[in-house]
Amino acid sequence: MKLRGYILGILSAVSYGLIPIFILPIKQAHFSMNITLFYRFFFSAIMVGGYLIYSRQNFKINKKEALILAILGICYALSSEFLFLGYDFLTPGIASTVLFIYPVIVALIMFFFYKERLTRLSVFSLILAFAGVIVLCLKGSGLEINFTGLGIVMFSALFYALYMVIVNKSNLKVSGFKLTFFSMFFTSMYFMTKSIIGHESFSIPSTAIFLNFLVFAFLTTVISSLCLVYAIKHIGSTPVAILGALEPVVAVMVSVLMFHEKFTTNLMIGITLILLGVILNVIGDRRKKSHI
Repeated sequence: MKLRGYILGILSAVSYGLIPIFILPIKQAHFSMNITLFYRFFFSAIMVGGYLIYSRQNFKINKKEALILAILGICYALSSEFLFLGYDFLTPGIASTVLFIYPVIVALIMFFFYKERLTRLSVFSLILAFAGVIVLCLKGSGLEINFTGLGIVMFSALFYALYMVIVNKSNLKVSGFKLTFFSMFFTSMYFMTKSIIGHESFSIPSTAIFLNFLVFAFLTTVISSLCLVYAIKHIGSTPVAILGALEPVVAVMVSVLMFHEKFTTNLMIGITLILLGVILNVIGDRRKKSHI
């Protein structure tokens, strides 16, 4: 059972790390990001909704749950939007690695707003993660990274961290699948509204792009979410969060192998520091909970 949990955790992280494969060609074709993200999340909602029907779960939610799920959808939408905007300024490898500091931002939000104490290990993990971001900013003798891009991706990490905090603190009495379904549905509604306001066409120009949307939704959203839910059931949230470190590693490998990103020493050191920081943060959080 535990082996299955670890395999599912790895699958979840790897599938999410494949995002650049689908997004970069769409960006290079100058296709609308709003329409792309609408179809990604709309198709994901349909697929997860199909699973809910298959497993005979009902879709009922009350007004309070609807409001919280709508807020979660907006947080998820803004996180996705800022990440893909960040791809215009940073390489996918660096953008995906910076996004991965969201557990560190969660720890800071919990410290400042919920007065949760920071252990020495947590403080050390914060220093490591931010040192990793600084190393990613180093080129030659100075700080030469695009700070606009760095700021944009930090906003992506912030909104994903807010998503995690709201899920944690709202005491939603819905299953993981129902949560995923409504998050995806409200996220797609956000991008649909933006597209309508911008008078963008919802027509899909070719079968190839339609299939790209379907596979994009299935692999990076549905598979990632379902594997995550089942992995947590089998091995718990801490090992799954640590396995999540594979997400930026896969994204960097995709960027280097498929999109010719240079694998520099700074990239390697920066990724290593951020991954170590995040893993220590997760372990520190686990230890703190076990002492409560």
